[in-house]
Amino acid sequence: MPSITDQTHLLGEQYNTSANLSARSSLHERFSVNQQGWHPWVFDQLASLPESSRILELGCGPGWLWVHNWQRIPPGWEITLTDLSPGMIAQARQNLAAEGEARFRFDVIDAQEIPYPDAAFDAVVANHMLYHVPDRPRALAEIRRVLKPGGQLLAATNGHNHMAELWEIVLQVTDATRDANRSEFHFGLESGREQLQPWFDVIERRDYPDALLVTEAEPLIAYAASSALWGVQGDAAATERLAAHVRRQLASEGVIRINKNSGIFVARR
Repeated sequence: MPSITDQTHLLGEQYNTSANLSARSSLHERFSVNQQGWHPWVFDQLASLPESSRILELGCGPGWLWVHNWQRIPPGWEITLTDLSPGMIAQARQNLAAEGEARFRFDVIDAQEIPYPDAAFDAVVANHMLYHVPDRPRALAEIRRVLKPGGQLLAATNGHNHMAELWEIVLQVTDATRDANRSEFHFGLESGREQLQPWFDVIERRDYPDALLVTEAEPLIAYAASSALWGVQGDAAATERLAAHVRRQLASEGVIRINKNSGIFVARR
């Protein structure tokens, strides 16, 4: 199984396009019980920023944070969207073109070497991406450097219990192990504060309450098959065992409840 910080795997297979990410996002959008939605909630955490602010997003993916909140963006904000994957940046450009992408700047960069001046941004957003960074201390030092005094980092991640029920299903039908390659063991709700403390003076954790009530098999199977983490990607036999198990459980119970454990650190320098 490739490491979650293996940039060759991330660029060549996992995030070369938005297909895998879309499969996972679709499950959350269709079956989450929190009606606010993840992206509007994350945007709410930026509410304290001034009307004229410069914002940098690292690992922006397809630009969903801004697509979902387009009408809420203050006209004075200058937003720089960046990602390690050229494919993701191309998708973000496409997704935001209909909204008028002129207010955005797009760039392919490595978060470990941010090519912008000191004190350039009022906020940096790292939405479920820091656990992919091989050298997080280096990236966090870079984030602090490009933040203005008083600026804030919004770092979203998961906790140890995230999607635990899906793990229980997967472990019954595959050879997967719930090992140290899980994202939350690299940068999670339980470990993030300690990693942020050398670089930021004030750190606040905010949790996002949510769960999935899944009533259809295919979206859940597609979710598990979208990442090597779950042990079924590229393995037709394992995928079929998972599919059979999910279908039996849905036929018996009508719904599969999967609890989520996600949130965000708001860290200020």
